[in-house]
Amino acid sequence: MKIYTKTGDTGETSLLGGSRVPKSHLRIEAYGTVDELNSYVGLLRDQEVNSPRADLLKEIQDRLFTIGADLATAPGKEKVKKPDLHEEDITQLEKAMDEMEQELPPLTAFILPGGHQAVSFCHVARTVCRRTERITVALSEHEPVSDLVIKYLNRLSDFLFVLGRMMAQELNAGEVTWQPRMK
Repeated sequence: MKIYTKTGDTGETSLLGGSRVPKSHLRIEAYGTVDELNSYVGLLRDQEVNSPRADLLKEIQDRLFTIGADLATAPGKEKVKKPDLHEEDITQLEKAMDEMEQELPPLTAFILPGGHQAVSFCHVARTVCRRTERITVALSEHEPVSDLVIKYLNRLSDFLFVLGRMMAQELNAGEVTWQPRMK
């Protein structure tokens, strides 16, 4: 199978279900940003500190592919065969956060991204996740988007924040707190 098809050479691409849209379409931006997020989650999975969480991070990547497929499906094409997102996927993120938070000190200040390169990667993933969520919400204002997709992205950004805190603790990096200048 060839990677290049030449069908996008005019600036359009096909959605699952067959319709063609400009590559600048908000739907393309949404699932393209999911792909970017997935790449950052892969970078997190590759960090040695996350080896105990590699399976969970791989599962998150699988769910992001599911979300990408959902967003890549033309509206009204419900018969397109694609994987489904489930409420349990969100519950899994919540459970993982609850477990990590039991080991973390209470949050008393805003945290600046940084402290260790691996932690910084996590903050980049978190901010890309928030951007993905914003773009997906914008898309939902014009075309149907699954409520579970938006909910999952929202919960995933929370998970990535907690994961960053956990990684900082495990790496003995300490959290860099924001000290606002009050002059």
